[in-house]
Amino acid sequence: MALMNRHFSFIWCAAVLAGCAAAVFLSGLQGDFILDDGINILQNHLLRVEVFNVDDFITAALSFHDGNGSRALAMMSFAIDYWRAGGLDAAVFKQTNLLIHAVTVFCVACFFVRLLRLGGVDERHARLGALALALAWGLHPLQVSSVLYVVQRMQTLATLFVVLALWAYLGMRGAQMAGGRGRGHGIAMLVFWALALASKEDAALLPLYLIVLELTVLRFRAVLPDIQRGLKQSYLLIGVLGALAYFFVVVPHYWHWDHYPGRDFSSLERLLTQARVLCLYLGQIVLPWPDNLPFIYDGYAVSRSLWQPWTTLPALLAIAALLAWAFRWRNRRPLFACGVLLFFAGHVMTSNVIALELVFEHRNHFPLVGAVLAIGDLLVLAARRWQVTQATRRAALVAIYALLAAATWVHAHTWGDSVRLGEKLVALSPDSVRAWTQLAGAHVDQYKVSKDPAALQQAIAVTERAFARLGSPTLASNLVIYKSLLGTVADQDWAQLFVALRNSLADSRRHKAVLLNLQNNVGRGFSIDKARVVEVTHIVASYSALSPLDHLRNAVFIFKSPYPEQSLTYFLLFARGVTPEDGNLRRIVAELRAAGHGDWASLMEQVAGKGD
Repeated sequence: MALMNRHFSFIWCAAVLAGCAAAVFLSGLQGDFILDDGINILQNHLLRVEVFNVDDFITAALSFHDGNGSRALAMMSFAIDYWRAGGLDAAVFKQTNLLIHAVTVFCVACFFVRLLRLGGVDERHARLGALALALAWGLHPLQVSSVLYVVQRMQTLATLFVVLALWAYLGMRGAQMAGGRGRGHGIAMLVFWALALASKEDAALLPLYLIVLELTVLRFRAVLPDIQRGLKQSYLLIGVLGALAYFFVVVPHYWHWDHYPGRDFSSLERLLTQARVLCLYLGQIVLPWPDNLPFIYDGYAVSRSLWQPWTTLPALLAIAALLAWAFRWRNRRPLFACGVLLFFAGHVMTSNVIALELVFEHRNHFPLVGAVLAIGDLLVLAARRWQVTQATRRAALVAIYALLAAATWVHAHTWGDSVRLGEKLVALSPDSVRAWTQLAGAHVDQYKVSKDPAALQQAIAVTERAFARLGSPTLASNLVIYKSLLGTVADQDWAQLFVALRNSLADSRRHKAVLLNLQNNVGRGFSIDKARVVEVTHIVASYSALSPLDHLRNAVFIFKSPYPEQSLTYFLLFARGVTPEDGNLRRIVAELRAAGHGDWASLMEQVAGKGD
């Protein structure tokens, strides 16, 4: 009975603390959708399930990245939010994110209590330690950009199910250490892992997390010799296969000695830069005041060598020292070693050779579990060594939680208003096009609701200031769009855009984004000069590397413009890049014939698959 009461007491306390951790984010629930929410949610019409229909929800689940089926669970959850809100209500989506956060805090506490017990901590201190660590994880300001940035539900859902998978694994291993086999827990682990993989791909790192647990806390222990032997052999095999897959599959596929397509850094430069990025993350974890969390890192310097910038080599040495420290203490302080290794293991995919953006705060969502574990263990060690009194320990914990909660409340409050967030982003990253775009877009969103021209004029004023500072074609195209909405666009605005495009010839990726934005806004019925957009199309096609589908999109757009005869060039460029059996080619050829352009259709069939 006493054991049951203690168990119920822990569950109750964990639930209360999860609610408290979630409460500090409430000031941010009124914020709007931002940045990547657009392409993944706002512009994804497959998510717009109006009435409850299983087939529609399945279609929505498969809508990420053109229906490839990845992140299906997260995408379905967005569709459910749309259905229950009756539309694109950002507050409803953020409420779901906050609920996921609260549940994850509870599950993190359950994971920690099992880990601490297996790490040799007595029952009472394991429960208290687990609650303390979970609360620190849940209150940390780094969580704001994961919880209140709607699209990052993909990450938070993945973390939730990875934590549950680890909790189930510890249950299985605890049973094995007691003389059983724990098959039920093992099955649960696989189910949770499958759900994590259906949320985001980095859940594939779970086997690496299990290896970390075994090398530090668990040590492959089991009462039955065959289980102990099987564990060692299995993880040795997993480690060898993982290393072979990395060096002979992953690296050859992603490695670029020169710059990645659309990026300004090579694979080697990316790896060097990630040393500084990981140290940046650790600094943000230890000193998490909102001004240290700019969210946008467009201007983050690439490490071109070990000494450019000079902090690259010290960052590499610092990481090596941390890893060596953890390895040396894996027997003396296994929980500290486990935390350090979990932190770095959580960044193995995003800080590697894949051509992702260099920095994103949400990448710490799971690794923060390891960080708070390592820091917590060091604090316990320091308190014991310096014989800190119980009253002082409690006061220190209260102070830490108060500072974390205050910082998170302030940070969440900033996220609770789109204009306020945009102004903060610009203040922290004044040379970021995305920061200025977010601020101007917030004013445009106000205009869409109020139809007050003053809001649109404010967006134009912000964008003009940004363009004067940065000269970006993205900003120039936004000016054209905003002024077209207001009815004040002039020839000089278009000329400014043409010059900006020609002055940034190397930025093929941005060129295509500018063109797509203009074409999409024409498609929405905005009063944008189609003839001028055709000119932009010619400029982008002349200076940028375009795919066959890019050429097809341009051809279709120009065909529907005042100058349809100019589309033939792009139809032929598309045809040269695909095979004669391509489905899009067959469809377009049939449509052209039906529209009376049989000669164009024949030309496309003649050049199909012949390249340039």
